[in-house]
Amino acid sequence: MRPTARLLTGSALVVAAAGLVCAPAHAGDADGLEVFPSSVVPGGQVTVNTAACGDGGTAAGDAGAVGAGTFTLAPSTHEGDAIGQFLVPPSAQPGTYEIAATCAEGGRRVTGDLVVTLTSVRQQVYPRGSVKTGVGGALGPDPVQTAAGVAALAVAAAGGTWLLHRRARGDGI
Repeated sequence: MRPTARLLTGSALVVAAAGLVCAPAHAGDADGLEVFPSSVVPGGQVTVNTAACGDGGTAAGDAGAVGAGTFTLAPSTHEGDAIGQFLVPPSAQPGTYEIAATCAEGGRRVTGDLVVTLTSVRQQVYPRGSVKTGVGGALGPDPVQTAAGVAALAVAAAGGTWLLHRRARGDGI
């Protein structure tokens, strides 16, 4: 049992050490392409920015995957960021698309994802009309069906009361 415990402990330490070694490499990817909003409806405007091109850097953006073509990223008021905008065509189909930008100096290429949906995340959909659940309801569209349902419940309650009363008197059922 002791060799097994050592083997498991050693394996856990190796996995933890590998995680620590890989974590800084992933954290260094913070200079990717940021897409705002990340989810948009066809015809919507999208803003992208990146810090990958450095201070005063510009970039050529490519939104051809979604059908928007190319656009330019120029230095913004935020220190070290380049920013650009494009319109998603009204004919864009729902799906996830890769948006890319290539820095003018150095040729570094960064990417980000854009999700095209048919309904906006901000737009809330409210239900309309009555619920179709059977024989009417308190506010249902047919008062005759509602009255029939109430009458059926009243008859069932009266019959149940009569049976319980007979049982209590000892008449039998």
